[in-house]
Amino acid sequence: MAIRIGLVGTGTVGGGCIDIINKHRDAFVRHYGIDVELAAVCSLSDAEAKAHGVGHLFTDDFHNIINDPAIDIVIELIGGTTIAKTVVLEALRAGKNVVTANKALMATSGQEVMDTAEAAGKTVLFGASVGGGIPIIGPLKHSLIANQIESVTGIVNGTTNYMLTRMADNGMSYDEALAEAQAQGFAEANPSADVDGFDAAAKIAILASIAFNSRVAMDDVYTRGITNITTTDLDAAREMGYAVKLLAIAHRTDSGIDVRVHPTMIPQSHQLATVNGVFNAIYVVGDFVGETMFFGEGAGAGAAASAVMGDVLELARLIQQGVGPVVGCTCTDELPIRTIDTLSMKYYIRFTVADRPGVLATMSQIFADNNVSIHSMTQRGKSDRSNVDIVYVTHTALESDVQAAIEAICAVPDLCEVEPSLIRVEE
Repeated sequence: MAIRIGLVGTGTVGGGCIDIINKHRDAFVRHYGIDVELAAVCSLSDAEAKAHGVGHLFTDDFHNIINDPAIDIVIELIGGTTIAKTVVLEALRAGKNVVTANKALMATSGQEVMDTAEAAGKTVLFGASVGGGIPIIGPLKHSLIANQIESVTGIVNGTTNYMLTRMADNGMSYDEALAEAQAQGFAEANPSADVDGFDAAAKIAILASIAFNSRVAMDDVYTRGITNITTTDLDAAREMGYAVKLLAIAHRTDSGIDVRVHPTMIPQSHQLATVNGVFNAIYVVGDFVGETMFFGEGAGAGAAASAVMGDVLELARLIQQGVGPVVGCTCTDELPIRTIDTLSMKYYIRFTVADRPGVLATMSQIFADNNVSIHSMTQRGKSDRSNVDIVYVTHTALESDVQAAIEAICAVPDLCEVEPSLIRVEE
């Protein structure tokens, strides 16, 4: 029995899915006894369908797929949280199983999607929503469930990792690295989702929800991007024995879930410090399994399509075997979300200040008044400039105290010529 597939979205990832089915359909039958048939494809234009040899399956109305009783699985690959949400919810209500790679949808409306699937007696799989081709959601939902997951930390955005790698290794400025990433196709014309950290925030919301069995939405994630990072910061980090990465971090703590995205200094000896270029890696700690790391390409047609089709084949196997819906939402706990103000760690802070007497004394007093103890202070840049960079590294301090000190310093004339650069230090 062939399991019939309806594909909504024939862009980069959708085209990859079509190619996988065309190339490997016979092998799927031979090796696994799973026959998947592409029955219909939907997009705004038939150009991509024709380019991949399936123009005869094209429709420009996704309702034709949802309302086709012969279609078993709907793949949603259009992205976003508007039309895509309609496609997913209506497909479930129409009795279809759904596979999606839509991180934004699952991070903002995951509860509604999972509730709708449960009410319909159907399954939603979303393994491609985080990490591209890296198999991380499957292990969290299956292989590692004997553990209490203590933390999930990841480099989950290839664009920013590529940029930081080029800045650190080749001395590129932020603007130069961004322009190259755009020219290479790693960054969009509007790169905000990547460089401002929103893409990573959606992904860690999904991972934290699964890992801690408690709903974490994208709005719960403190998010800070890399737009203030300079080569000065990266050089200073290297000299101190650290690498700078945009990390997505989720910790289970006694007082709730600590979940955040921001530039982070990590020791050069840590496994994540060696993950460069467009590669992603996700580091998971469980109470019995200990430390594990998942590494691979996080984006691109092949990697994402591989993950989507892995979900499709898993669903097809279950349908062929007459198995009911797999375990859906496991968010049975209601752990509180810790605010960023309660964070306690070390901080790297770089100020660009006017080069005049009294500046250092004023800044030092403000830090002391706000209970922030300084581990080290260095001046970077040429002394003949009107402005210089002053770099502080704190002892362990409370986030709220650090932010109060920065605000007080920047309220003094000439002490913040540009917005300070703040990088949290994970030991």
